[in-house]
Amino acid sequence: MTGSTVVGPLLMGFDPNVAILCSGLGTILFFLITGGRIPSYLGSSFSFIALVVTLTGYSGHGPNPDIALACGGIFVAGGVYALIGLLVRIMGSGWIERLMPPSVTGAIGAAIGLNLAPVASRGLGHGGAGTGCGIFALLCTALLAVYGGPYLRRLSILLSLLASTLVYVVVANGLHLAPPMDFSEILAAPLIGLPHLTAPRFTEHAAILLAPVALVLVAENLGHLKAIGAMTGRPLDHLTGRAFLGDGLATMLAASLGGTGVTTYVENIGVMALSRVYSTLTFGVAGLFAILLGFSPFFGALLRAIPEPVLSGLSVGLFGLIAATMVRVWVDNHVDFSRASTLFPVGVALVAGAGDLTFTIGSVTLGGIATATIAAISLNQILNSGSDSQKPPSCP
Repeated sequence: MTGSTVVGPLLMGFDPNVAILCSGLGTILFFLITGGRIPSYLGSSFSFIALVVTLTGYSGHGPNPDIALACGGIFVAGGVYALIGLLVRIMGSGWIERLMPPSVTGAIGAAIGLNLAPVASRGLGHGGAGTGCGIFALLCTALLAVYGGPYLRRLSILLSLLASTLVYVVVANGLHLAPPMDFSEILAAPLIGLPHLTAPRFTEHAAILLAPVALVLVAENLGHLKAIGAMTGRPLDHLTGRAFLGDGLATMLAASLGGTGVTTYVENIGVMALSRVYSTLTFGVAGLFAILLGFSPFFGALLRAIPEPVLSGLSVGLFGLIAATMVRVWVDNHVDFSRASTLFPVGVALVAGAGDLTFTIGSVTLGGIATATIAAISLNQILNSGSDSQKPPSCP
């Protein structure tokens, strides 16, 4: 869970202790609402990163001074998500699957990864020793994921984080080739203490900006449920409503305490695929462990001390994996890209996400992730009402 629970909050300037605490609480809540029948850990959702940075004007360094404002918008998004879950429980999941077939969910997921690309590349720097350490972190993650044994693959992000940070200490603090790490906060932090909770502050602008993320979370969670069902050989379609409801309520709980929005995390689905351990109790134990870490200011200080180039190097890999994993969604579901009615929704969504296509209508501002989601869903509905035999136009 290192990628989502550690990297995500730091990129938004959230307190990592609170984010980890909320991920644990959210996982336990999700476990209870789903009756312990869906093996999922709820990490911090990357879908909020770009919009939170835009909303708060976060500079990318240190604590975000407008966490309360972001939490207000995240709470509203969680509420919309929970309402969708209730509708699915009442009406079934058929309408969601018609609204978001694999071609659409894959396009939305890929658009998220592409939309976040500037967030990662900005912190990687413009050359020098710091950039080299970030690239080292990226290479470590990739090499461990490909050539490491099953156990090392599960820990690839965590081990890369440790190794690249140590390299940065040698390069920066030892050789003075980059801005040195400051260990004063780590030395002053107590091992055990209360996290600094933040109450959400509600504004119309934040609510309107972040509420559409609920649709993105629905698409993500639906894809994850399909993947877990295929992996375990037990379809989870009948639990879709509960999963949405649990995820939405967990996001509202996190936002009410000053944490990031949470969602089922694809990285942990990969861990299940490697380990073939599908016990839901595993995730309950992980949630309890995360709650304990949330009460350790020393652990939070360690996370805040991670050098920005190292964090950005890992982010390049993680965000790239988000986009690339969606290709697997298309492959596994045999999405037919010979049809123009498939190509246009996917293509427009990818461009909208990567280019951060933003529309402002009155007081409503829709960022790249929201416009990509709306484009994929609406174009799919419009174009797939026509002939399935349509072929894409030939390029000159």
